[in-house]
Amino acid sequence: MTISVFLLDDHEMVRTGLKTVLDAEPDLRVAGEAGSVAEALARVAAVKPDVAILDVRLPDGDGITVCREIRSMLEPPPACLMLTSYSDDEALFGAIMAGAAGYMLKQISGTSVVDAVRTVAAGGSLLDAKLTASVLSRLRGETGPQDTGYASLSPQERRVLDLIADGRTNRQIAERLVLSEKTVKNYVSAVLHKLGFERRTEAAVYAARRNQQRNRRG
Repeated sequence: MTISVFLLDDHEMVRTGLKTVLDAEPDLRVAGEAGSVAEALARVAAVKPDVAILDVRLPDGDGITVCREIRSMLEPPPACLMLTSYSDDEALFGAIMAGAAGYMLKQISGTSVVDAVRTVAAGGSLLDAKLTASVLSRLRGETGPQDTGYASLSPQERRVLDLIADGRTNRQIAERLVLSEKTVKNYVSAVLHKLGFERRTEAAVYAARRNQQRNRRG
């Protein structure tokens, strides 16, 4: 059975390298590719890939958003492998929340890419098990002392926090709320300060957990 793969990266050389490596395998086939978020969303439906390899950072958006979109629009949803140049806790958290099956650095060897595609196509995961368990555990946990800080957030700060929980970047939040990116950055700093967090990822986990508990209470 041939595994079809879709590639999303804004660097043509990266796509060419991946295509060469994958097409050399008898059970793998690159069925489509794109260099931007817009191209990916326009082309992926016609391909219906088994696996999508998505660059995290793109000129017109990010691969995490693409992961979330294509997994909701395609049936069955493809297994998504996030590809990035450097380790990023926020992107890793976003990948987990978007339903990605794996997260790879671009320095990965060709053999490892082939193994990764086969693993996620078979239903496996390449996300660090301990980190994934930690995130899920915190999402299921009880609300903590940050609730005092939450009560002090303004309505706009709460909207920003919810968008952080959705894995959105400052630029995406700015577009959504019709604000400047600098203003959003100031809101994010205020939210972290009031909640007592140092990292954006901590605030995202806290907000996602809080929203889940609120939804369960109906």
